[in-house]
Amino acid sequence: MATSVFATGQRSEAMSQMNITPLVDVMLVLLVIFMISAPVLTGTLDMRLPQTGPERATIPPPRVTVQVQADGMFLLDGQMMGKAALAEALGDIARGAPTTIVAVKASQEAEYQSFTDALSAARRSGITNIALEN
Repeated sequence: MATSVFATGQRSEAMSQMNITPLVDVMLVLLVIFMISAPVLTGTLDMRLPQTGPERATIPPPRVTVQVQADGMFLLDGQMMGKAALAEALGDIARGAPTTIVAVKASQEAEYQSFTDALSAARRSGITNIALEN
């Protein structure tokens, strides 16, 4: 029989696994504590919300279109007019409804000067909502 003379019956190797039993115990205790304290912590907050009134319908502002023609004339919602008449008509619109949107649209053959004349007429008349269109 081959037995070793130096064998003592105990192994001198290091433990290769960690004992997780205390860790599991701590986690279970924490779980129980949180389960008990969670319903206690849910409280209510007294809050008075403002009362809502009847809804007001928002009406979009009126919109007019100024088209700059190739010959230097202007179309204000389909009416042909010159530079002075355009300024006067935009002034009337601005006095009647100051929130009116003026959309300026130029034909491809129109001169830049005519386009800037339309913009400046709208600006001088008091219109603040000016849109540029293709």
